[in-house]
Amino acid sequence: MIDIKDLRERPEVYKTNMKKKGRDEKLVSQVLKLDEQWREVKLKADKLRHERNSISEQINQAKKKKADVSHLLKRAREIPERLKELEIQEKDLYETLNKVLYEIPNLMHPQVPIGKSDKDNKVRKVVGKPTKLKFPAKTHVELIESLDLGDFDASAKVAGSGFYYLKKDLALLNQALIKFATDLMAKKGYVYIEPPLMIGRRVAAAAGDLTAFDKALYKIEGEDLYLIPTAEHGILGMLADKTIPEEKLPLKFFGYSMSFRKEVGSHGINEKGLWRTHQFNKVEQFIFCKPKDSWKHYDELRKNAEEIMKKLKLPYRVLEMCSADLGDWKARTEDIEVWRPTTKSYGEVGSLSNCTDYQARDLNIRGVNRKGERFVLHTLNNTALATSRIMVTILENFQQKDGSIKIPSVLQKYMGGKKIIGKPTKKK
Repeated sequence: MIDIKDLRERPEVYKTNMKKKGRDEKLVSQVLKLDEQWREVKLKADKLRHERNSISEQINQAKKKKADVSHLLKRAREIPERLKELEIQEKDLYETLNKVLYEIPNLMHPQVPIGKSDKDNKVRKVVGKPTKLKFPAKTHVELIESLDLGDFDASAKVAGSGFYYLKKDLALLNQALIKFATDLMAKKGYVYIEPPLMIGRRVAAAAGDLTAFDKALYKIEGEDLYLIPTAEHGILGMLADKTIPEEKLPLKFFGYSMSFRKEVGSHGINEKGLWRTHQFNKVEQFIFCKPKDSWKHYDELRKNAEEIMKKLKLPYRVLEMCSADLGDWKARTEDIEVWRPTTKSYGEVGSLSNCTDYQARDLNIRGVNRKGERFVLHTLNNTALATSRIMVTILENFQQKDGSIKIPSVLQKYMGGKKIIGKPTKKK
């Protein structure tokens, strides 16, 4: 949620931001009107509570002096009913205000490109040349099945579409990628976290747009719990209602977890394969920091993810989301996309976001300086590595003419020194 105090002071900034996102700026005026009404009712209620306490003291003093208290008692009897009316109004206005306030998006970074759809997203960087194979490219599914490295038919029978069995060297490659990413992030001084695989509604709502997430998250029936779509959510919730001394900031974490997403309505979810799945392994970066250091850490998180792509020797590009394609809780987002020779296009393998103080305000995550002054922390996240999509890009970019797969050199030590993933089994 945005800072209502900042909105009161700079309404035009928020109206301009709404315009850039293609939204109705009148919503800002609506929030300000509701805020004014709520504060007015709250002030009346506060004054009445003060009067109630004052009258109570006056009655006590008058009784000690054996003075007439009938007029005071009459007023004392009138206050509770009127106060109850005001408190109901105050509560209703506050709930309405917060509901509308959630519709006001985070202020975007000045470099966010203005656009009307994802077609207006901007390529910020291209690293490496697209892989050109000297033979017809096989899809990752063809490669997996020819090498007997997985089973999509069995998983479909067991769990439905969007799931998979990994076997043999592909399962080991999955573990090698996780170990590679966790080793790299640990060497950078980030603290390793394995979060709960479920989160409550409060954390899910604070992480972003819960209406959108409700369509993507798996809800635990009969409980206020969701399966996590990424370790980001679990790490974010870890500091709920905590105040961190300024000298301990920034707090840099990286977490490994299984992740779960419905992907309802997503194109290709019924396709066989690893690219779009309901369950996947992911290593996530996350930083809590002081507001003034926010964008420095944004660049740092991007650099970490790019380093992983370079060490894996995968050709990639950095794509920035335009205003229309940017989540309301984000101030800026860039995706890393890796080249796929089978589709002859780039596909997203990770996403970097700075949510500034939007998430932390909802969860009451604050910092405090030596003067005792408190401030809302900024939160940033970026994928370090999601194994399923990275395995797709490795299989497709490193495939050989005979159907075998070269293992990226940086992963070979995690594969017992193995350099090649087998040769296809000839069908009889």
